[in-house]
Amino acid sequence: MSHKRIPKRKAAIAVGGVAALGAAAFLLPMANASQDNASGATAAPKTLKATGASNLAAQLQTLLGQAFAGSYYDSAKQQLVVNVVNGDNNVIAQAEQAGAVVRQVQNSTSALEAVAKTLKTKATIPGTAWAVDPKTNKVVVSADSTVTGAKWDTLQSTVQGLGSNMATLKKSSGTFKTLVSGGDAIFSQVQNGTVRCSLGFNVTASDGSPAFLTAGHCGVAAKDWSDSETGQPIATVDQAQFPGNGDFSLVKYNDATTQTTSDVNIGNGQTVAINQAVDATVGETVFRMGSTTGLHDGQVTGLDATVNFQSETDPNGVDTVTGLIQTNVCAEAGDSGGSLFTQDGGAVGMTSGGSGDCTSGGETFFQPVTAALQATGATLGGAGAGAGAGAGAGAGAGDASATADPSATAGNGAGDQAGGDQIGGTADPSATAGDQSGTGTGTGTGTGDQSGTGVGAGTGDQSGTGADNTSSSH
Repeated sequence: MSHKRIPKRKAAIAVGGVAALGAAAFLLPMANASQDNASGATAAPKTLKATGASNLAAQLQTLLGQAFAGSYYDSAKQQLVVNVVNGDNNVIAQAEQAGAVVRQVQNSTSALEAVAKTLKTKATIPGTAWAVDPKTNKVVVSADSTVTGAKWDTLQSTVQGLGSNMATLKKSSGTFKTLVSGGDAIFSQVQNGTVRCSLGFNVTASDGSPAFLTAGHCGVAAKDWSDSETGQPIATVDQAQFPGNGDFSLVKYNDATTQTTSDVNIGNGQTVAINQAVDATVGETVFRMGSTTGLHDGQVTGLDATVNFQSETDPNGVDTVTGLIQTNVCAEAGDSGGSLFTQDGGAVGMTSGGSGDCTSGGETFFQPVTAALQATGATLGGAGAGAGAGAGAGAGAGDASATADPSATAGNGAGDQAGGDQIGGTADPSATAGDQSGTGTGTGTGTGDQSGTGVGAGTGDQSGTGADNTSSSH
């Protein structure tokens, strides 16, 4: 059965909402960070952007092996802090030489993982969550307002039994819940009414078809999705994971010729180009866009978090989700599935759930994009858009960590993907799927490398190789 081509304004579903001006201001280009402050034989900690810190942390985790006990980003100093336990002095010296601040801690990664297993066995209670906090080298356990009476006593005694040097317990405002209803971005009609969520990032499915990622509980709740409350479905759920090991859905556009854009709409006519999927780093600043509350920012506070949501289908049940990113970014109903990203264009996660709201504050959990891509076999970027499709909003050719300039004018043509280049101009609509070339002009930095250079206007290289390496979200 043939499908009428969906106009671009339909395909790139807008997240909607009015951007928070306070958060938007932080998205202005920041000064270039030096990638190595070492001089002579004495190594000094490198000054890094968050993405660079995440990459260095991954390298040092391999280098340190069992001595590695987590890491976090010191945003004030723009440095990576790595925890080590029982570390070999030579290995520690290598970590310092690589540019990290090395800190000796008491609890190993395996010991903290054992704490999490104990909590899973003894304290899987609706309204609770836990994650490792590398800053304190402990597991932080949170309980929402519903955890009272015998439930609170059980949780408190379990945490106390772990030891004060291993875990801490805190109360969280509001109630931990998935954030399905109340948005205005993507809609589905179900038996009990309308389900509303937010689009995360446009991707290419493993079979080459255009698709997008959103929250798994949205995909479980409904199969067919539209870009208006009363409109016809334009996308169908292909895969959905919730609860369990993740909260993500892969939703394929019904029209295989759908063209998508490679940016996040942050409101007020501004967009941020998305260039790659990145792992979150504790301490880094992240931005969330959602259909209900628009743009908000905050910090990553924990990784590999476990959240025990009250089941929406069983009053006595619990929906446990593992492997999430914990943050202090606010969110509300309808923001589910929305984009979590970095200032320099890294796709980090999709909104899962949380407590509180954007008036009183709270904490929110996100599905990591990297894990969702691996599980679904999808890749960031729009299908059928040619090489390096995406808006060239200020980030230049070859610069994998450049800061996207929301005020820059998007160029036309396929972007250069060679040598790690991730951001280019808007795709040539005439390019076919998998096309390795494209022409046109784009705005972005004139020069760049993997360490990142400043943002400015210039004609970008449009030679494009390595199709479908960029992503978008509206």
